[in-house]
Amino acid sequence: MIGLKRGPKGHPEVEEMVAFMGKGTEFTGVLKFDGTVRVDGRLEGEVHTQDTLIVGETAEIVGEVNVGTLITSGTITGNIIAAKTVHFVAPGSFSGDIATPALQIDEGFKFNGRCIMGREGKLAAVPRQEAMSA
Repeated sequence: MIGLKRGPKGHPEVEEMVAFMGKGTEFTGVLKFDGTVRVDGRLEGEVHTQDTLIVGETAEIVGEVNVGTLITSGTITGNIIAAKTVHFVAPGSFSGDIATPALQIDEGFKFNGRCIMGREGKLAAVPRQEAMSA
């Protein structure tokens, strides 16, 4: 990936970030930004960008993520739409639905959900499973 390098412990890093939400911070609401942002705290709500979101190992995101590129070794619960690519890095986890043209899942990452791939992929196109009845 262009602009990415491997940092200590093999975690992908981006060379220049415009904002950083550190460990122990909490945010509830809608986060919109240009450039690269790293989250190591807790975020509940929505994230919107055409650029890059990095979710660190200590981070927890609950909500909708709509980005250009996502790199995560944290915990995400919700839906992800990525216009370019998603990279899931151990020891993180994801629960929800994802739509992206490119997906990389490292060994040890926990993925519980569904994925639709392709340029025209949209989460609305992912059929919802109904609760099983006995």
